[in-house]
Amino acid sequence: MGEARIIPFDGAASGARPPAPRSGRRPTRPARAVRVPEPVEGEVPVRSIEARSGRKPAKAEPAASADAVSAEAGPRRAPGSGRSLFGSLAGAVGGVVGGAAAGLLDGVAGPGWEDRAADGLAFLRRRITGEYEVDEFGFDPELNDKLMAALRVVYEQYFRIEVSGLEHIPAEGGALIVANHSGTLPVDALMTQVAVHDHHPARRNLRLLAADLVFQLPLVGSVARKSGHTLACHADAERLLGKGELVGVWPEGYKGLGKPFAERYKLQRFGRGGFVSAALRTGVPIVPCSIVGAEEIYPMVGNARTLARLLNLPYFPITPTFPLLGPLGLVPLPTRWRIEFGAPIHTDAYPDEAADDPMVVFNLTDEVRETIQHTIYRLLMQRRSVFF
Repeated sequence: MGEARIIPFDGAASGARPPAPRSGRRPTRPARAVRVPEPVEGEVPVRSIEARSGRKPAKAEPAASADAVSAEAGPRRAPGSGRSLFGSLAGAVGGVVGGAAAGLLDGVAGPGWEDRAADGLAFLRRRITGEYEVDEFGFDPELNDKLMAALRVVYEQYFRIEVSGLEHIPAEGGALIVANHSGTLPVDALMTQVAVHDHHPARRNLRLLAADLVFQLPLVGSVARKSGHTLACHADAERLLGKGELVGVWPEGYKGLGKPFAERYKLQRFGRGGFVSAALRTGVPIVPCSIVGAEEIYPMVGNARTLARLLNLPYFPITPTFPLLGPLGLVPLPTRWRIEFGAPIHTDAYPDEAADDPMVVFNLTDEVRETIQHTIYRLLMQRRSVFF
């Protein structure tokens, strides 16, 4: 048996690859020398891109030090200093949402969308934190401006409303606007509110007197309060007028709002004249307002009285599109409107006890009603078409 030889493990001698280091990284291989072929005789050597373009190669700039970078970027906040984990997460989510909203607005909103987006985000922040004010009736002017912006699209683009006689509305102080009511749903009151808010020189807020049903609805009642609406009662009307507010009332009530289409533009009874008593007690002028175009948005051809009693509603309208077309039937017809404010009827010359005199109240109520009715007839004669 031959003598055994001990062969040492030597990678250089045996050609075997040494074991990888325990750190898990492979050893770097030495760079191989690249052989540059010598140019063949008669061949034009290939020049570099810089040489061919005629530009000199740019010199390598020295790398900026960490101190210089920090000086340019300004002072940094230490991680976690002055900001909680919740604040960091909220900031991240807000950044994502704001960036997405900014990207959408960049394509559709046009110039100035950054300011509008910033105003919208600031408005949402105040809503969440409760940093806004309301008056004793719950009126929120800031929120009302946002609601007016939403209704403005319907006012200008859908109904294409023309308004006149705004000079008869005083720029300050109390006044009572009295208008005809129609259209199955109280859209005419909202459009009148937009007309005064947007087109009056003083951009006044019209405080509407609404029925009890409005404030009994779950979401509608809260929005109505924040929009400046209040109950149609003597106490609230006199308090608003006494504070110098501009108040709007629709004395026909449900009788005018839910009247059949065959009786369109025929004014119903103006109640007992409670609005005249409020104007006499506060000495504010009464401004008649005539609205043409609202009667045709929901042509009411029938009334399901039994269903209305079951739902505790004053009426249940049946129109050519509702309930036949379901929710689609709730879309109003795009009629063209005209709103005109008449000359004010002053009440400050009457004695203090005139508000309790039935004959004075009746005469003033009849005068306001007749003024609105004659103006409606005149506007109807001037109208060329319902939709154009």
